Amino acid sequence: MTVLFFDIGATLADARVEADGSLVLSPRPRVLAVLDEFHDVRQGVISDPGPSEGAAEPAASALREAFPGRFTDDTLVRWGPKNSRRIFDEAVAGTAGEGTPPSAADECVFVGEDHQERAFAREAGLRTAAHPVFTRAAVENRPVLWARIDLPEGQGLPALEAVANQNEVVPVHIASARLVLAMASMRGAAALEQAGFTVDLRAPVQDSAAFLVRDDRLLAPAQGFADAPEGAAMRATSAFGFVADALAGPTTPPLLPMGPAPGGVYVAAPAGAPIEDVHLEGAKPGHTERLLPDPALLTRPGEAWAQGLAAGPTDGRPERDPQVPGGAAADGSPSPETIAAVRAAVTPEVLRAHVARISGVEPLRDGEALLVRSRDASAADNPRVVEALADRFQDLDLNVRLHRFRWRGHRLFNVEAEHRVAGADSTVLITAHLDSTASGGEFVDENGDPRPYDPTVDPAPGADDDGSGTAAVMAAAECLHALLAEGRTPTRNVRFVLFNAEEQGLVGSKFYARAAAAANDRIAGVFQMDMIAGRQQGSAPTVEIHAGSSVPGPVVGASDALGALVADTVPVIDPEMTVQQLTGPSDPAIGRSDHASFHERGWAAVAVSEDIFALDGGPGTGTRQYHTPGDTLLDQDHSPQFAATLARSVTATALTLAGV
Repeated sequence: MTVLFFDIGATLADARVEADGSLVLSPRPRVLAVLDEFHDVRQGVISDPGPSEGAAEPAASALREAFPGRFTDDTLVRWGPKNSRRIFDEAVAGTAGEGTPPSAADECVFVGEDHQERAFAREAGLRTAAHPVFTRAAVENRPVLWARIDLPEGQGLPALEAVANQNEVVPVHIASARLVLAMASMRGAAALEQAGFTVDLRAPVQDSAAFLVRDDRLLAPAQGFADAPEGAAMRATSAFGFVADALAGPTTPPLLPMGPAPGGVYVAAPAGAPIEDVHLEGAKPGHTERLLPDPALLTRPGEAWAQGLAAGPTDGRPERDPQVPGGAAADGSPSPETIAAVRAAVTPEVLRAHVARISGVEPLRDGEALLVRSRDASAADNPRVVEALADRFQDLDLNVRLHRFRWRGHRLFNVEAEHRVAGADSTVLITAHLDSTASGGEFVDENGDPRPYDPTVDPAPGADDDGSGTAAVMAAAECLHALLAEGRTPTRNVRFVLFNAEEQGLVGSKFYARAAAAANDRIAGVFQMDMIAGRQQGSAPTVEIHAGSSVPGPVVGASDALGALVADTVPVIDPEMTVQQLTGPSDPAIGRSDHASFHERGWAAVAVSEDIFALDGGPGTGTRQYHTPGDTLLDQDHSPQFAATLARSVTATALTLAGV
């Protein structure tokens, strides 16, 4: 007899922890329809609620609240770690009823997004589905494959969405207005082709996950790597070959190529293939992007909000009331009062103090001895930093939430803190990523021989990447707190978000933006700060404002408009600063920082950084300690004064957009 087991987090529901510690689950798109379709089939859960004692009880309560009347057979609900086949074997054994033997393992189906967990389930003999949409395919033992979908002229993304949402098709990435990468069964592919789309089926999904690997190497046109379609294919082949060779080994399963992608290649990485650890020669930040399945990816709820911002420089923003001190000017620029408040709160000293605490120069908390060694997603200090940052936000009287997700078996959190305004039409986000890495450093073993970076023991202070951005978000929150104390109040919600696991392919922001889209969140604009303290001594002070997006639609113009607002504010803060406003398809940071996760959903977003991407394709004038243990406050390239200019420019612009 068939029995279905579902993972909870990111499969059945998005999970968040409220300020009071309660767990809240929000069902994912198309999930309830699948559960209804199989109402006459036994359904259970296999989920890891966390290592703390009694963690299963609040998880079970949240499950009942989110899915009332479902998963009522306690014998089919299994709580515990999914780091081996053990829990899956136990789940199969637990299908036995009074006087009846358990179902055979191959009669059981595990539905889970995590490809490593699916691998353990398959090892235990269960069938697996990478998304609830493919539950019936798993029950009927039909394969699901990676698919490249070409959209012909006259068939846009809305047309594709209409077909995909009625069939066994789940998109994972929008490459352009004409190409989408997806998962699809043969039935789903047939429905797409019948509707006029061209489908190129690739390898089976099974226990693999999709990645986009960008190739930053400067290759001469004579080598066949021009921007022509055939050049893109050759670049993809070269990039795949490099990554596959780097991971080749007797215990590593082979990678699966899935064809050219924007700037590189699509790759399906089986469980156990750590593709995020591979760095192509000359790799720039954000070279590897994890792609998440989502039936709502083609919906892009942010477009309605982006249209207003793209229409004009002041459209969609509160205009200044001359009777109210400190409001936005008629053109939407920050008022003198807002500039003064930002100057007072966002200072080099404040930024340095925040960076010192999270990069190990000073204790993480006052009165305690703990020094942070690394904020790497795999490091023990990562959750400690999350907790400390959340507590600091709480001290600022903000509504704090932790958004939970998993990566390589690690239980991670994004930190969200919000000032809510009654009747607000939307929310302005000020963001950065809190994790770090030193994967580009050089390490030796006890014999002095080179060895790979070990995130569990090696230092990764990340003072610039992205301790500087994290510090700027904290200072912006403190600035808003001071403004509120003076009686100033925004007309829009202001939300501060610190993403985790950005260094692992934008994982944290991907999960966050996907959940926000599912909740139909109303986001007016996203301001991401990623590496803002790096300035080589003697170089001209240069800020990069990245607004480029490969996602078509209003998000393009809206992000450009958002970038223009920051660009106009920078000289008000520092007239000596050189501004590089990078937009359109030539923006070298497309898809490379957490702002890209919001572009995917149609929301206006920009990433502000030091000079990372020189216009000539060479190195910029930012830090030379990128992804090394030398990225510290003592680095000669680390400038809190420079960081303050960028942080002030973003803070003033964002708070003005929020109506302060």
